[in-house]
Amino acid sequence: MSASESQRFAYLGPVGTFTEAALKKITCDSDVLIPYANVTAALNAVRSGDAQFALVPIENSVEGVVARTLDELATGDPLTIAGEVTLPVSFALMAKPGTTNIVRIGTHPHAESQCRAYIAKNYPHAEIVPTNSTSAAAELVGKGELDAAIASTAAATHFGLEILAENIGDNTEAVTRFISAQKPGWIPEPTGHDRTSMAIFIDIDHAGALLEILQVFAKNSVNLTFIQSRPTGRELGHYHFIIDVEGHINDPAVGDSVAELREICDDIRFLGSYPREVQ
Repeated sequence: MSASESQRFAYLGPVGTFTEAALKKITCDSDVLIPYANVTAALNAVRSGDAQFALVPIENSVEGVVARTLDELATGDPLTIAGEVTLPVSFALMAKPGTTNIVRIGTHPHAESQCRAYIAKNYPHAEIVPTNSTSAAAELVGKGELDAAIASTAAATHFGLEILAENIGDNTEAVTRFISAQKPGWIPEPTGHDRTSMAIFIDIDHAGALLEILQVFAKNSVNLTFIQSRPTGRELGHYHFIIDVEGHINDPAVGDSVAELREICDDIRFLGSYPREVQ
């Protein structure tokens, strides 16, 4: 994904998040970047017209999916994905200069789960306080409401904090994938290296329902790159599936697969066809 004109981008804030760092990989100097407190608020900015795009995290190579993003795309007011960007993530422990007693550490739950070994070894008795983003935790430290935060080094710089330890993640190769959401209506042209995302709702939960879906893709030689089940919210045990496949909706194999699935599924929400970022 690239930005060639001045646009308004909503993103998971505040300033200093990994999302902001990922966004700066794809925006122009003239673009307006607007931080929001959580994923829903950032996506709602696009729905309301306050922004043309919203960049939010969707999955991490260590922790897995960002459930809130998946649920917003699958069941919230419709949005489609215009592009994706990936970013290596490295965590640091930070506090106000001179801090010696660390009792409460704030961070996003995904960051906490990626730094469990470090926390268990160095701060086994500390209370871990979940925040909407890693940068939000750093902001609270700056305000004196937390003793320390696990966030990016950029957040430490922005909020005037001292870095106590760097690269504290359990996996130093961790990468997060972010997606840029837009209002439906525009689909990027095929590039030959694309991804198509969709939410698939089965009609009645029954044995072999997922196999039927997978067989359609297999028959058309469409490769799946991602599949995740999420509860529909109707009742316990009912799920829909978020699926990513290689290819563009305008590719015959992908288009034919989606058409066939519409015949056997209760509903399919098209979530976008967009260029895959080359690793």
